[in-house]
Amino acid sequence: MSEEENLFPDLKNDLILKATRGENVSRVPVWVMRQAGRYLPEFRDLRVENEFFDVCRTPSLACEVTMMPIKKYDLDAAIIFSDILVIPQALGMQVEMQKGKGPVFPKPLLDATDIKLLNVDVDVKIELKYVLDAITLTRKTLDGKCPLIGFAGAPIVFAKGSHYALKDLGESDYDVIALDWTMNIEDARRLCPHKTLMGNLDPCALYSSKEDIDTRVKKMIQMFGTSKYIANLGHGIYPDVDPDHMEAFVNAVHRHSQSL
Repeated sequence: MSEEENLFPDLKNDLILKATRGENVSRVPVWVMRQAGRYLPEFRDLRVENEFFDVCRTPSLACEVTMMPIKKYDLDAAIIFSDILVIPQALGMQVEMQKGKGPVFPKPLLDATDIKLLNVDVDVKIELKYVLDAITLTRKTLDGKCPLIGFAGAPIVFAKGSHYALKDLGESDYDVIALDWTMNIEDARRLCPHKTLMGNLDPCALYSSKEDIDTRVKKMIQMFGTSKYIANLGHGIYPDVDPDHMEAFVNAVHRHSQSL
């Protein structure tokens, strides 16, 4: 263990790690895709004065945004604030986050010959150092409250609309299979018997009443069971969701999974 790693606080909540390994848990762990994002007033306030990729590239800001939902809700995992598009940026491509439009490449790669425009010899330890710095700072700031998930597609895999591939996913080397809100839970359990499953409440459910959210969460946990399961939405949280309904979702997961 490096000297840097020795400085990280001891983990106080390892529920999501236990669930990933298929171990017994005292309650079902829960986190939400895009939990640090536009539905939070704190995030919108920060973005008024900070461009999206400036937040990604500034470790203190990335840490601040990552911590926003952790301070607000009883979540069992934090996910580092970043974006997959930092990779093409590191390769020398320009990416703009345009309001009302999303990410835009002013000069996209149009054919194979454009590959020569990329910085193929990029030193990621330099170009993407800010990501590692943000992860390091956030792990210390978390103070062991919960694990920090890196911005990646594995080992926690999410294949939207992959009904036809459940058997193959069940035979893959992934530890956790995330299900979108259209997936049949019984089919997933039958075809992926040795995997931890994650999901899969319809994100639109958070537009409903708190009472309805509670009912839906209870039914979801009853169907998944409390073993080898991580609660989540079936996709990212929508930007106009009431933050109080996010809290209702998280608390309902803990309350019903403990009682079951």
